[in-house]
Amino acid sequence: MKNLVVSFVISLVVFSSININAQKAQKNDSIKYTAVNKGKIFVSWGGNRGQFTNSDITFKGDDYDFKLYDVESHDKPKGWHIDYINPANMTIPQTNFKLGYFVSEKYTVSLGLDHMKYVMTQNQTVNIDGEINGPIHNGVYDNVPIQLTEDFLTFEHTDGLNYIYAEFARYDDISSIFGIHNTDKFQINITEGVAGGALLPKTNSMLLSKDRYDEFHLAGFGFSLHAGLNVTFFKHFVIQGNLKGGYINMGDIRTTNDSADSASQDFFYLQEAIALGWIFRI
Repeated sequence: MKNLVVSFVISLVVFSSININAQKAQKNDSIKYTAVNKGKIFVSWGGNRGQFTNSDITFKGDDYDFKLYDVESHDKPKGWHIDYINPANMTIPQTNFKLGYFVSEKYTVSLGLDHMKYVMTQNQTVNIDGEINGPIHNGVYDNVPIQLTEDFLTFEHTDGLNYIYAEFARYDDISSIFGIHNTDKFQINITEGVAGGALLPKTNSMLLSKDRYDEFHLAGFGFSLHAGLNVTFFKHFVIQGNLKGGYINMGDIRTTNDSADSASQDFFYLQEAIALGWIFRI
């Protein structure tokens, strides 16, 4: 009888343990992958279009010191092209890269690169103030009009206007608003973030018929804000659209092969971007 009781108790304990483990497994299976974000890593790559406010640009060198006022500019889009996924040509189009980490269920930290392109509009007429002592365009200028012809100035950050930043952002799942319950198949998030970083442009310029300069140079800093819509498919695949606005200040832009020659400018920008991504947990 004693052995029978012991066997019954052991069987009851084993059965209870199996039942508890089965319930835990069922509960874990019911928790959707997309419902727990902390610890996830995400990476994305995409393209952008950009608009820039007019800016005043100051040029300084051994034989000149002048300012151009209210200079217009534009971006230089490539359009949808194989260069977006060709590793050898990834810097030809305007692109965005981001690598991030969920530090909590809603908040992320990330590092990113916005590869924008800035082109001064050629042959526009602006006002100039300052002095030039040289073989061409020699003289003292007192806020008078001048046309920006190629023999006077070409000025581009086309490889590019590189904004390298650190970002802090928030993600909110709004799938339920659209009646979506199985977010492991389809999830919609809104995102907002703030970022700051450095500008490392590769400036393509030719000033006063001097030799063309086209090299990377740490030129200044920037700040930005973004708002975006993030759509996740089958737990891991992401499409995200962003609207970003920011401020760029470049106080040390190289313009010629002579290190004594430099330019400075600051402006605001607006960027529209769309990116493809992957989100996962190690």
